[in-house]
Amino acid sequence: MNMTFNKNEDHNKLLVSSLNHKLKRTHLGGGEKRIEKHHAKGKMTARERIDFLLDDPKKSIEIAAFAGDGMYEEHGGCPSGGVVVKIGYVSEKQCIIVANDATVKAGAWFPITGKKNLRAQEIAIENRLPIIYLVDSAGVYLPMQDEIFPDKEHFGRIFRNNAVMSSMGITQIAAVMGSCVAGGAYLPIMSDEAIIVEKTGSIFLAGSYLVKAAIGESVDNETLGGATTHSEISGVTDYKAKDDKDALTRIKNIMDKMGDFDKAGFSHKKAVKPKEKPEDIYGILPKKRSDQYDAMEIIKRLVDGSEFEEYKAGYGQTLITGYARIDGWAVGIVANQRKIVKTKKGEMQFGGVIYSDSADKATRFIANCNQKKIPLVFLQDVTGFMVGSKSEHGGIIKDGAKMVNAVSNSVVPKFTVIMGNSYGAGNYAMCGKAYDPRLIVAWPSAELAVMGGTQAAKVLAQIETAALEKKGEKVDEEKEKEVFNKIKSRYDEQTSPYYAAARLWTDAIIDPLDTRKWISMGIEAANHAPIKKDFNMGVIQT
Repeated sequence: MNMTFNKNEDHNKLLVSSLNHKLKRTHLGGGEKRIEKHHAKGKMTARERIDFLLDDPKKSIEIAAFAGDGMYEEHGGCPSGGVVVKIGYVSEKQCIIVANDATVKAGAWFPITGKKNLRAQEIAIENRLPIIYLVDSAGVYLPMQDEIFPDKEHFGRIFRNNAVMSSMGITQIAAVMGSCVAGGAYLPIMSDEAIIVEKTGSIFLAGSYLVKAAIGESVDNETLGGATTHSEISGVTDYKAKDDKDALTRIKNIMDKMGDFDKAGFSHKKAVKPKEKPEDIYGILPKKRSDQYDAMEIIKRLVDGSEFEEYKAGYGQTLITGYARIDGWAVGIVANQRKIVKTKKGEMQFGGVIYSDSADKATRFIANCNQKKIPLVFLQDVTGFMVGSKSEHGGIIKDGAKMVNAVSNSVVPKFTVIMGNSYGAGNYAMCGKAYDPRLIVAWPSAELAVMGGTQAAKVLAQIETAALEKKGEKVDEEKEKEVFNKIKSRYDEQTSPYYAAARLWTDAIIDPLDTRKWISMGIEAANHAPIKKDFNMGVIQT
């Protein structure tokens, strides 16, 4: 091992250690004291409920653990968006579980809570996955009601999706394990089957205080909308459970009776571990985002047997394209090559930049994968498309548009891993969030932005210093440096993978060694949804 490898390894292992530390803190939700109060009511926490429900908690992936991270601090914060979402197995059936975390503001819905719930439903719809709701929520967080209530992608969209999923035949099961108030009361009742827990579960459009204020009726919450009321009088719920574990066991029993599903038919064989050590990724991936490396060495540590059938190896070399298997699943990989390459014409091309020939190659490869029904995996470490007169005259915009067109119209499931840089239009062409990847994850080394921090800060600093000079202020070298550092610091914070994950621009930040697991579970989920549309790129410039 050389010195550079060791430095890279130390740096990336520290990033993963920091990730694990942040996850551990996030998993506490509203904190240990609120967890104790929750337990005192005879209730399990959201994470305890999910772990009890899953066949094996280790064989699961968590969606958007960092949702809301660093946001809403003036309101006391909202760890994980106040809701825990996992994909895992219940009675050997793959499904997605959504559990309100009542230790965070009594499970109230912040704007990011709504966005995260909608993402969970989107995953269920795209993949036709059964979805289980573990409800324990005080409803909309009223101080921010204007940001969660009336718009198309707000709270009400949840119930619209309930109806759509029901029409699609996607199984929805709800367990009311705490409060289920106002508009939120529709969610369990719009599910296929609903369970309510005695003493702790309640469903009503308006609680006892509001009923008293609105119509003058005095009634306690249990009589108004408790388990006995809804299981024996109103008929709103289907099952009454004596406690959390009883409710969760009933869900397991229901899932156990479910029949099989129509499959998309993606190729799958027995999984084989990579021959090259996956742990080497830590040493290969450079500490500095501007440094070059051979992305093929990363691929060898992600794919089965380290075997990769490269497509058009000698053409468009700043993108690597080819076929492989990941955990037994056949995949087509599109990866940014991060080392400087030399073309047959003797020209040097910069790693991480998409050139016309690279875009042309990727477009053809994506079309091939669609024809062969092979899921696509995008490994991003991209600074953007090549600029300059030579590229413009060569039609870089046209070739880039072809690639974006192919990614947009692809009908096979797409999965995106942001390993490093994800800048500008490169993010789009390599299947960023706007291009509907079934799952999109980032490594701790990722950066998402219009352009790199240093370049952007230089541009913004020039604009700001020019504005100061127009006002008559003297701008010396020290002042220029101060302005630059201030802007750079702010910009770097916004390019952090945690900033992106907090806003659900990615589904998770993961240890690189978990990449195979995420892609495998993602393709297994996608295999629930047969492809019913032909690949068609529409009108393109030739």
